[in-house]
Amino acid sequence: MNWLLPEYLADALPLEAARIEALRRQMLDGFARHGFELVTPPLVEYLESLLTGAGQDLSLSTCKLADAFSGRMLGVRADMTPQVARIDAHLLNREGVTRLCYCGSVLRARPESLLSSREPLQIGAEIYGYAGAEADIEILRLLVDALRRAALPDCCVDLGHVGLFRALFRAARIEAAAEETLFGLLQNKDVPALTAFCAGLSAERTLFGAALMALPQLYGDPKTVLAKARACLPALPEVDAALETLARLANAVPDFPVSIDLADLRGYHYHSGAVFAAYAPGHPAAVALGGRYDGVGGSFGRARPATGFSLDLRELVRLLPPIAAQAVIFAPYGGGDPELAAAIRRLRDAGERVVERLPGETENAAQGEVRRLARQDGNWTILTTKD
Repeated sequence: MNWLLPEYLADALPLEAARIEALRRQMLDGFARHGFELVTPPLVEYLESLLTGAGQDLSLSTCKLADAFSGRMLGVRADMTPQVARIDAHLLNREGVTRLCYCGSVLRARPESLLSSREPLQIGAEIYGYAGAEADIEILRLLVDALRRAALPDCCVDLGHVGLFRALFRAARIEAAAEETLFGLLQNKDVPALTAFCAGLSAERTLFGAALMALPQLYGDPKTVLAKARACLPALPEVDAALETLARLANAVPDFPVSIDLADLRGYHYHSGAVFAAYAPGHPAAVALGGRYDGVGGSFGRARPATGFSLDLRELVRLLPPIAAQAVIFAPYGGGDPELAAAIRRLRDAGERVVERLPGETENAAQGEVRRLARQDGNWTILTTKD
C-alpha cells in the first residue's frame, strides 16, 4: 500500500494545517513585537555540526545520511536549538544581548513518546549573552504569552533548577560515575531506591544525602515548596541562588498557574540553571520545554549565556478544542465581469474566503449555512441559505 506513511508521521489536513499556520503567524508576530529576530537554519547539516557540544544528546534521535556531493555524513536536524546557537556564536557574532526566534520542521529517528510525532513543527525563542535571571523571566513571560495566544485551556508551567541538584551532588562528594544513577532516581522519583543509595553515604555526608532524598517531595505551590526547601536544604550559596531564581520566576507571572518541582531534572545534560515545562490537562507529555543552557555556543568557538524555550505546533494544535472551518462564499465564474471581480476582491481583502467556481464546478461545502455571491437588484450581494 504505497499511500501509507511511516510510523509516527502524519499529514496535516486542511483544517489542522490552517490552524497550525495561523498559530505560527501569531506566535512569530508576538516574538517580533518583543524584539526577537527570525532565523531559518537549513534542514540538513554536517553531522558533526549538529551533534557538537550540547547536541551530542541528540545522536540517537538524528537521522543520518551520506552526502553524495561531499562524501561526508549529514544529519537531518532533530532539534533547531543547536543550530540557532551556532548562528549566534559563529555567524552573527554580536556583542551584548541577541534575541532570536525560529520555526521549522525537525525529524527524529524515534518518537519521544507513544503520542509524539517524529516530525514536530518546532517553534521557539532564545536570548543569548545575558547571564542574569532577568533573561529567564523574559523567556518565561514570552512562553506564557505564546500559550495564551494559542488559547490552550487550563495549562500550567512547572519550574525546576538543575543547578540545585548539581550543588548538592558536588557537596556530597559522590563519585562522578554515580551521577547518572542518582539523576535517574530523582527524575523517576524512585524514593525507595534513592533512600538505599543515600544510605551508603558516609556520616559526614549524611546532611547532603538527606537533602537529596527531600527533593522528590518538594513540589507544588511555589510559596509552600520554597519555604520547605529553605528549611530542609543546606545553606549552600548555589542552593540559595537557585531558590531565589525560582522565587523570582514564579512571581514574574502572577496571573498564570505555576508550580515547582525540584526533582524535575529534564534536560539535565543540556541545561545549566532554571528549567520549565508547560503542561495541559489530560496530556502526559510537556507541551513546551525551556530553560537556561549557558555555554551552548562554546563548541562553535564562542561560549555565551543562553536561555530559551521551544514547543511543537503540531502537538499543540491537536490539544486545542475543535473549531469549524471558516465558511466559504461561492461566487459564479466571472468571465471578465469587472463588477463581479471588484466584489470578490473587496470580500477577500476583508478576510473572507471566496471561491470563484470554475465553469461546471459544483459546490463542495460542509452541511449547514451556504453563502453565495449573487446579483440582486443590480448589485452583487451575499445570500445565505441552509444546505
